[in-house]
Amino acid sequence: MFIDRVTVEVEAGKGGDGCASFRREKYIPRGGPDGGDGGNGGSVIVIATQGVDSLASLVHRKHWRAKSGTPGGAKNCHGANAKDLTIRVPPGTVVIDAKGEFELKDLTEADDSVVAAQGGRGGKGNTRFKSSTNQVPREFTRGGKAEKRRLTFELKVIADVGLLGKPNAGKSTLLSRVSRARPEIADYPFTTKIPNLGIVQVDLDRSMVIADIPGLIEGAHTGAGLGHEFLRHVERTRVLIHLVEPMPMDETDPLQNYRAIREEVEKYDIDLAGRPELIAVSKAELPGSEEVRQQLAEETGREVLLFSSVTGQGLNDLIHKSYALLAEGRQPS
Repeated sequence: MFIDRVTVEVEAGKGGDGCASFRREKYIPRGGPDGGDGGNGGSVIVIATQGVDSLASLVHRKHWRAKSGTPGGAKNCHGANAKDLTIRVPPGTVVIDAKGEFELKDLTEADDSVVAAQGGRGGKGNTRFKSSTNQVPREFTRGGKAEKRRLTFELKVIADVGLLGKPNAGKSTLLSRVSRARPEIADYPFTTKIPNLGIVQVDLDRSMVIADIPGLIEGAHTGAGLGHEFLRHVERTRVLIHLVEPMPMDETDPLQNYRAIREEVEKYDIDLAGRPELIAVSKAELPGSEEVRQQLAEETGREVLLFSSVTGQGLNDLIHKSYALLAEGRQPS
């Protein structure tokens, strides 16, 4: 199960209280104070971990509480410090304070971490208060309070290349042909409801990660359809492949579909719209696909590729030009 947004409660551990105690040993009438300090409470730490690919492990555990430190004891015994509680999430997870609606940290790389809730410090025992003018201190301090917070974890898929396109533009079929990924494929809109990643082997030494993400519709930048679900994930990609279907099931105009999606991306994030983009007409086996390719090339003034995931036509050219664009980091001429 792929989960990309979860809200949980996290609470650190309290600090242990300091101890007020005095030595009571035979033949030592003035033993003095011997109360130890309390232990520190455990903190809640969020860490990005390689190999974790979704937030599913957080769904059924809504409350994460670290243990508290133990109180100090007599004979200057220090209370035990509690262990920190670790929450492991995929690289690419944004940690957000749900109440204040501000970002704590963007964990983009493996081993990136953030202290989500700080454990309370242990209290001081009365030994700490002994001085030349206070030989019999009875003072001690309580353990520090634990920090409590409501967190939202938002996963943004990290991939080299993101596939843009209307529902049923052929994104999932393309991914299944060029990688070992096996996304769900059907002939109805919004078959893809979760991001799918596939590693594409360009040659023996070169590879790239392609993300097949839910299709866009008009109004996506406002959250219509699966708009925000798509756009959040495509933010991380470095190169976009915009797939245009030559004969849409809803009988819409392919060129207008291209314009509509470009407009949605620009409204959502102008920086995203400026990423290197490769335009490709899918389903080359269908009649009229070459005509659509020519029309797009004339309108955009750029090279437009034509390929078929069914017959294999143009697939190698699409993959190699995508990788070249990824390596160069610039628009194709």
